[in-house]
Amino acid sequence: MDATTDLKGRLPSRHVTEGPERAPHRSYLYAMGLTTAQIHQPFVGVASCWNEAAPCNIALMRQAQAAKKGVCARGGTPREFCTISVTDGIAMGHEGMRSSLPSRECIADSVELTIRGHAYDALIGLAGCDKSLPGMMMAMVRLNVPSIFIYGGSILPGNFRGQQVTVQDMFEAVGRHSVGAMSDADLDEMERVACPSAGACGAQFTANTMATVSEAIGLALPYSAGAPAPYEIRDSFCMAAGEQIMDLIAADIRPRAIVTRKALENAAAVVAASGGSTNAALHLPAIAHEAGIEFDLFDVAEIFKKTPYIADLKPGGRYVAKDMFEAGGIPLLMKTLLDHGYLHGDCLTVTGRSIAENLAAVKWNAHQDVVRPADNPITVTGGVVGLKGNLAPEGAIVKVAGMSKLQFSGPARCFDSEEDAFACVRNRAYREGEVIVIRYEGPRGGPGMREMLQTTAALTGQGMGGKIALITDGRFSGATRGFCIGHIGPEAAVGGPIALIRDGDIIDIDATAGTLAVRLSDAELAQRRTAWQPRPTNYTSGVLWKYAQQVGPALAGAVTHPGAAHESRQYADL
Repeated sequence: MDATTDLKGRLPSRHVTEGPERAPHRSYLYAMGLTTAQIHQPFVGVASCWNEAAPCNIALMRQAQAAKKGVCARGGTPREFCTISVTDGIAMGHEGMRSSLPSRECIADSVELTIRGHAYDALIGLAGCDKSLPGMMMAMVRLNVPSIFIYGGSILPGNFRGQQVTVQDMFEAVGRHSVGAMSDADLDEMERVACPSAGACGAQFTANTMATVSEAIGLALPYSAGAPAPYEIRDSFCMAAGEQIMDLIAADIRPRAIVTRKALENAAAVVAASGGSTNAALHLPAIAHEAGIEFDLFDVAEIFKKTPYIADLKPGGRYVAKDMFEAGGIPLLMKTLLDHGYLHGDCLTVTGRSIAENLAAVKWNAHQDVVRPADNPITVTGGVVGLKGNLAPEGAIVKVAGMSKLQFSGPARCFDSEEDAFACVRNRAYREGEVIVIRYEGPRGGPGMREMLQTTAALTGQGMGGKIALITDGRFSGATRGFCIGHIGPEAAVGGPIALIRDGDIIDIDATAGTLAVRLSDAELAQRRTAWQPRPTNYTSGVLWKYAQQVGPALAGAVTHPGAAHESRQYADL
């Protein structure tokens, strides 16, 4: 009972399973049917965000079983547990969206607490919807135990009268319906066919963007993030992850050896190259924070600026994640970036090999047009652009993939909540050429930094794409398209310049120059600031109050704790 291998002797689970004083602990393990051999093997936490809230997560439990089989096959003891996930497609357009970004922190925190509390030695994390992907990766880097990330896979595209559709089309259909361009019957028909399977939203929205990141940053096995949820090959990837985690334990390869500054730059490059979600500019700094690396919105934007946009993916392009997987997957995208100098090939990955070694056998597929060669891009700079100016001293972000007009100037039309702005849009009470300003929706002011897809999709559905701009200290769904600028900082709740704008002030946006400004002098802004007063919040208790007290600016990822730079001891070495 007291015997242990050299491997077990350095792992956290020894505090639960080894020695006579742990007999009570072992009695619990025997109660669950574990054998003596299993008790003295490494313990691998298998965490999933399974729930019945939406199709994004519904397949995760099945995939977790495959991962557990892989762990068992290589002499490990898997211990499965679940954490939460808030699905943005369900939370969108109402109070529920305030829960979305805070759920990222809750996921990371709950996984950390479970691993710490039960002294697990490694982590396999399965996630399916927007915030669950970065939340799970944040937990891996924070704990710094050997870890592998598994994406649950994307949904298959729907088909509406011969046209491929996604949930983005549903939100835009609401806008068309509001102006009489779509009947009740047509809307009903589309909603029944838009989402035909399990899996996360199918285009390069936030979930698929962060899935792409998981391979590029080195925390997921090659090809594993691209296969749609219904494809049986997903179980093979999960089984392989379970087997590989045991090699990582033996070799003591940990996430902070993988998630370096170069790896973060690789992740930002694939976001830009794929026209990914602006939410990556929140999540990459947050993951970096867990590793003690300073990597903020401006660092992300710098990579965006010099990376070509090459993957023709929705919402700005023509294809969905299934199409890219079948064309060659995320490795095809990464291979052409590497070959043309846009990736660091020497970064370590969970295979135990480098990015360059993983991609060495990848051949270019000339029989597809989903991904273009990096020397023949759709546009020479990335699909996402960082902005800065007197309206956004701490930066802002805009997705330009698929856009032809990259400058916009117009008078401000100000709203202090998304609901007020959406009511204006629904009633078509705005004027073409205006810049709609939605403020007090930042991380602290929301609280929760809601996404504005309901409003932006309605504008697109009304035919206003390119004729109206929208700026906010909140954020946008990966499904948003059009001239929509988010993450403006400092946010209104702390007296940022966006709080000082008045109706009619002229706002200038230039996504080519990377600027966002209001035509007001420093003196005028200073005078208005003296008259500004903080707004009281309606959230004076519970998790949203707690989040608002702790959360930092969007610039640094909207994080809620000091991060690894302030760490004196880490869990993995206890």
